[in-house]
Amino acid sequence: MPDLRVFVLFFLVFAIGLFASDRITGPEWATRSEVIAANGMVATSHPLAAQIGIDILKKGGTAVDAAIAVDAALGLMEPTGSGIGGDLFALVWDAESGKLYGLNASGAAPSGHTLQMFRERGLEQVPYRGPLSWTVPGCVTGWFALHERFGKLPVKTLLQPAITYARQGFPLTELIAHYWELSVAAFKDYPNFQQLYAPGGKAPAKGDVFRNPQLADTLELIGKSGAEAFYRGTIARRMVDYSNRVGGYFTLEDLAACTPRWEEPLSLDYRGYRVWELPPNGQGIAALQMLAMLEKIDIAALGHNTADYLHTLVEIKKLVYEDRARFYADPAFADVPTRELIAADYAVQRLKMLDPQRAARAVPAGNPRLETGDTVYLTVVDRHRNVVSLIQSNYGGFGSGNVPDGLGFCIQNRGALFSLEEGHANVVAPGKRPFHTIIPAMVSKGGKPVFSFGVMGGAMQPQGHVQILCNIIDFGMNVQAAGDAPRFRHSGSSQPNGGTMTDGGVVHLESGVPWSVVRALMDRGHRVTPQRGGYGGYQGIWIDHERGVLLGGSESRKDGCAIGY
Repeated sequence: MPDLRVFVLFFLVFAIGLFASDRITGPEWATRSEVIAANGMVATSHPLAAQIGIDILKKGGTAVDAAIAVDAALGLMEPTGSGIGGDLFALVWDAESGKLYGLNASGAAPSGHTLQMFRERGLEQVPYRGPLSWTVPGCVTGWFALHERFGKLPVKTLLQPAITYARQGFPLTELIAHYWELSVAAFKDYPNFQQLYAPGGKAPAKGDVFRNPQLADTLELIGKSGAEAFYRGTIARRMVDYSNRVGGYFTLEDLAACTPRWEEPLSLDYRGYRVWELPPNGQGIAALQMLAMLEKIDIAALGHNTADYLHTLVEIKKLVYEDRARFYADPAFADVPTRELIAADYAVQRLKMLDPQRAARAVPAGNPRLETGDTVYLTVVDRHRNVVSLIQSNYGGFGSGNVPDGLGFCIQNRGALFSLEEGHANVVAPGKRPFHTIIPAMVSKGGKPVFSFGVMGGAMQPQGHVQILCNIIDFGMNVQAAGDAPRFRHSGSSQPNGGTMTDGGVVHLESGVPWSVVRALMDRGHRVTPQRGGYGGYQGIWIDHERGVLLGGSESRKDGCAIGY
């Protein structure tokens, strides 16, 4: 009979190995394997919306067709983060021309939103909720701009799945139901919101079926009459009438002036990969600025989620976000030194401020010329390898909380990101687009796109982009494990609408980071706080051109999935 001590020792070794990792393949934090398919793929934050996109691809629709259909469905199914009352940004790779296109479909401040108006009201910041936080919704004009250039199926066909779900109803998923309940409590004094989103006087719970026939009517009108209905026709007049009733400043002229901008995407090389982002008024170049500095450091040698690694990324984030607070704004109104900010020599200059052993309490913005937010993200690849990376948002949860009479959606509160500091690059002005947090991303190699991805979550987004890319490029993770890996989020940097970092901010860490690392970060002067949530929501598709397959990832922090066919 074997010695009992040997048996106990064997059991302990087995148990330690079992609890250290119960996955057969992949790292211990991975929630599942990648989704792999050949003909097409959709990855987004709601499974029903992802399936709609697959259905559109199977009907012969393009990646853009599927993206529009998915986004319309998300506005219904995940109104906690999106909707036609918000804005939209997209990167589109067109396989036929072999070119990457960028679209900025963000709306501007109403003509009545002058700095003087806010000053006369005694305000030091733009209110976070209510009509003074409004900017013109750019989403619908973005749909039609994308469709005109890259679409194939009729817009009416693309909107029909969302219309059908709006009339027949859909069951709420768990995380969306959680945020929905919080918003119903926050907007208790908004009668139209309560009537629409709290039927029977309470928020719908997980598994409850929710219907929105008002939104169905609105989408049907858009499908029939196009963007004209939203910006110059019936929907526009209803928004202006509602605005007049609740103290807003929307005019028909403001809505009619909403025009999307095709932008030249910006990029830089990171270890042989070219990473693409959109220019300001978005914050995409923050990710590029961080990568420009990280390119100078052997990140892989530091080790994944070690104290050295996390300290380096947090300190670089601090440097970049001070520039973000000072320079990022609508380039039509401010002189934004975009290309200088992402230049290699500027990265070297800023890196000189990084202390590898001590957390900075305050850092200045540089001179390159020598945080909350709810969003949805989706990415689609079709059989021709057209690729869409699209992000869309109301900004904070259900946005402003204002639901125009009978239209079935909330107007965004993106204007809350304007500054009221005279002379600031992001100061409010009529017709000006505010600083924006939502950023789609794409990565190419050898002149072809290889990775389309995004990370939802306000100021977390550039931090999330960088962590995903380091996980894949520096540490060799697959697209699923890269999203599931424990993340950090640094908060407390200076903001584009006011507020200055004076105490170094706070490093939030997910539970998968070891205590020894937390202790080491604290020894370097970091204030470290665990936090449930706030680490973004990632979706991504990797394109393996050599083998002709697509590999999708969709992390467990959201309700969504990647689906292929």
